[in-house]
Amino acid sequence: MDSASLALLNQRFALNGQLRFEAGPGGLPAVYIANVHTQAALVLQGAHVLSYQPRGQEPVLWASSFGHFAPGRPIRGGIPVCWPWFGAHPADPAKPGHGFVRTALWEVLSTRSEADGSTRIELGLADSPATHALWPHFFALRLAAVVGPQLQVELRIHNTGPEAFTCSGALHSYFSVSEAASIAICGLEGCAYTDKLDGQRQLQDGPVRIAAETDRVYLDTAAECRILDPGLKRAIRLAKAGSRTTVVWNPWIAKAARLEDFGDHEYRRMVCVETANAPPDLIALSPGAEHCLQTSIRVEPI
Repeated sequence: MDSASLALLNQRFALNGQLRFEAGPGGLPAVYIANVHTQAALVLQGAHVLSYQPRGQEPVLWASSFGHFAPGRPIRGGIPVCWPWFGAHPADPAKPGHGFVRTALWEVLSTRSEADGSTRIELGLADSPATHALWPHFFALRLAAVVGPQLQVELRIHNTGPEAFTCSGALHSYFSVSEAASIAICGLEGCAYTDKLDGQRQLQDGPVRIAAETDRVYLDTAAECRILDPGLKRAIRLAKAGSRTTVVWNPWIAKAARLEDFGDHEYRRMVCVETANAPPDLIALSPGAEHCLQTSIRVEPI
């Protein structure tokens, strides 16, 4: 996006003292928010929340220092939007992992200041010939982010076509932690999960702890989770709606070394706890129907 296009966005949507559009990492068009509560950044490619840092706190979201910031390349970190499928395409592994919307350029629909000093931005994406080449359905997506004392992200999925479709997806949140091996993730105790490393179904015994490569889909749960981080003396509290699955991921040592956009030792400083509609939690939408996937993130001292 050239400087004239950014200037037009600022003319239409900038909020004095709160929100502006600039060339971000790699030159990607980005939204920078700073208000009385926090500062944050979003990238228009993928409607991607890249950072969120309440005032006086350490960053809440994590992003790799080895990540790609280029047109058409997914970004490692922040909150990628995975849709209309989660993980590999169920029938064609040659199609992009986690769907195609995280590398699409979204449109700015609106911005506004809220009464409590928070800042709201809404982005949109609709089907096109390019999306029909990958997925043959008609849709309209709306992503709203409210940046304030907490970060609220809402993805609305609208079936605008004449036929029903089924989809999956996630708000694939990466969180910054002091040391992955020292944290505890509470709220999933007793939940069944599928371990994607071996395909086995198990029950969670106590809080989730990270001591090896972890890739789990927790099933039939709408529970709020807390990431307890004694090193940072904080808890990250994660509430959600429109989701019956929670995904927990950390690549650990060997996989981190295999990932080109992930530093060999960065696994120690992050964990993904994702608000998801991951299989078997599929969403079926009839013509005209809508589904809303929401996550709310806030930080508390411990």
